[in-house]
Amino acid sequence: VNMYGKCGSLEDARRMFDKMPERNVVSWNAMIAVYTQHGCGEEASKVFRRMQQEGVSPDRVTFISILNAFASGEAIALGKLVHGIAVVGRFELDLVVGNALVSMYSRCGSMANAWRVFSQMRDRDAISWTVMTAGYARHGYVKESIGIFRQMKDEDVKLNKITFIGILNACGGPNVLALGKVIHADIVDRGLDTDVIVGTALVGMYGRCGGMEDVRQVFDTMIERDVVAWNAMVAACVDCGCSKEAFEFFWLMHQDGLKPDKVTFIS
Repeated sequence: VNMYGKCGSLEDARRMFDKMPERNVVSWNAMIAVYTQHGCGEEASKVFRRMQQEGVSPDRVTFISILNAFASGEAIALGKLVHGIAVVGRFELDLVVGNALVSMYSRCGSMANAWRVFSQMRDRDAISWTVMTAGYARHGYVKESIGIFRQMKDEDVKLNKITFIGILNACGGPNVLALGKVIHADIVDRGLDTDVIVGTALVGMYGRCGGMEDVRQVFDTMIERDVVAWNAMVAACVDCGCSKEAFEFFWLMHQDGLKPDKVTFIS
């Protein structure tokens, strides 16, 4: 089941699953994970419900997989149902399950529920804080996002470049530019601004927020630039309505010896 899922053959994965004379929780988890990984949330939910009907008790892996299947406002009812089942089994006390719940509510646009779960978590790690900060940013709650980020720093949460990239990638639109600048300042203080991946995320963030001057400043100070960084720069120009500059950077990319890919041409 896992092998066919990884190879993208969902029909074969399901055929093997249905042929199994005996299934345990690992078998059910595998089938749910296959559907989740391929964006088939409805099918994953059906397998989860059937699992319960057959009397198989879910474990932490089950909840982590099925919660990742819900990614829109339409799925919030199912997400709440699974949350309730997790509470009955006391799985919401598990750190990773708690993070999955916060992430699920955030993706579904229910930041009130995301905050409720987050605030009740006994333990939190960098992922918990990143998901909450990025969720607020993604849905335009700038004040709340900045507040969570500052609280994260006050509580001395260990931040790494993955944390910053996750938050930056969630920032989009002029209303979250203030948050982006706060994050940028902290990145510089930690010396992470020289990292090509972080620099690329900054270029993308400023482009989506309409800060063309900031885009150019970040890009010009990047020590290393790969094709992803150049693509981000071209896309940032487009996002800011600077078509002429987008063409200029496209040709500069050629002169720099980098071969454009399909993302370059789409931008």
